[in-house]
Amino acid sequence: MEILSSRTILRPADYQRTLAFYRDGLGLAIHREYSAGTVFFAGQSLIEIAAHGGASEPTSFDGALWLQVRDIESAATELRARGVRIERAAKTEFWGLIEMWLRDPDGVEIVLVQIPPDHPLRRDVRGD
Repeated sequence: MEILSSRTILRPADYQRTLAFYRDGLGLAIHREYSAGTVFFAGQSLIEIAAHGGASEPTSFDGALWLQVRDIESAATELRARGVRIERAAKTEFWGLIEMWLRDPDGVEIVLVQIPPDHPLRRDVRGD
């Protein structure tokens, strides 16, 4: 099987509120709009906020959106200025990534991640 592209589709309880969160709160750029939804750029992926197909109450989403940022402190400052509530301030995890947590209006966990310059995700470990 060859995967050509992918996107995460969210079906929120309140489309307009969630649309505003991702567009205005997170400041994601719009990839595409259609009559029943909006698709946002999210780095090498896409996040679609669908105004169709969902229940009146959101269903459980046990996963998280993992979004890498260049500078987590700058991201925190931007988010606070936009009124986005940060659940947990940025801190370095024992696996070496700097993570900050927030949630969308339906409670979907969003992990903002900064990868330090010396982390294995940033360097070629084939010679190690």
